[in-house]
Amino acid sequence: MTTTIRPTEPLQQGADGAKSRTYDVCVNSRRVGAIRLATDPRFGAGMGRIEELRIEEADRGRGRGTVAALAAEEVLRGWGCAQVRLSVPEGAGPALRMATALGYQERSRTMVKQLPGAAPQLPAGCQGRPMRADEFDQWQRADRENFAQSWIARGVTEAQARAKADAEHRALLPDGAATAGAHFLVLEAAGCAVGTVWVSPAPPPAQGAYVYDVRVADEHRGRGHGRALMLLAEQVALAEGQDTLGLHVFADNTPALRLYESLGYRATRRHHFKQLL
Repeated sequence: MTTTIRPTEPLQQGADGAKSRTYDVCVNSRRVGAIRLATDPRFGAGMGRIEELRIEEADRGRGRGTVAALAAEEVLRGWGCAQVRLSVPEGAGPALRMATALGYQERSRTMVKQLPGAAPQLPAGCQGRPMRADEFDQWQRADRENFAQSWIARGVTEAQARAKADAEHRALLPDGAATAGAHFLVLEAAGCAVGTVWVSPAPPPAQGAYVYDVRVADEHRGRGHGRALMLLAEQVALAEGQDTLGLHVFADNTPALRLYESLGYRATRRHHFKQLL
């Protein structure tokens, strides 16, 4: 029996060049699942995504998903994509094994913490304060550059990385520092600014608060200020009435992963990628 994917709609194309299409997964002419493909507008047209891959329960364990994923890669190559991304929910063992077998590599994780009922105390000598307007302007320029460089260092082209950095800031901070729900804090230790943290509502469909950026100044690293910044973020989230706090971390950032795990964060999704061209 032959597994194929068959379009269920015309190719959808946006003004920005983004493409998307949904397909049925078929065995001969029998529908056994569905797969949805798209390009990622925040990275540009050269980045593809497998947004959904679902095989009906009765047909699982027979390689249908693997063949569908390979067919999807050929479609994305035809769209001019040089790389494809997919996300696997934590605990989805079969999906993770399939991704690994097909050559996908874990790039990052989404992690979430269930917050305590009471706000944590910062270490002695540390305190948080709102970022000033002049600090925000400097921080935003640096954050875009750091964000782009973090993706470039992990194999994304410079054009794609900078496109994503600009798109993220436009989407998440349409009104800059005045964007509703956004909090920009500076951590001071012994009266000296040592780091910053940005907390906003989590991206839909997630709920709760989200740490979009946390950064300790180079000259102040290795002194526990990263932990203090994360505790400051918890204070902000709890003050907003939220009971969860999420974040995104690159899988190769071992110190950050260890810090977050020690604070009670647990992975909810693992994000993988594969070079196509």
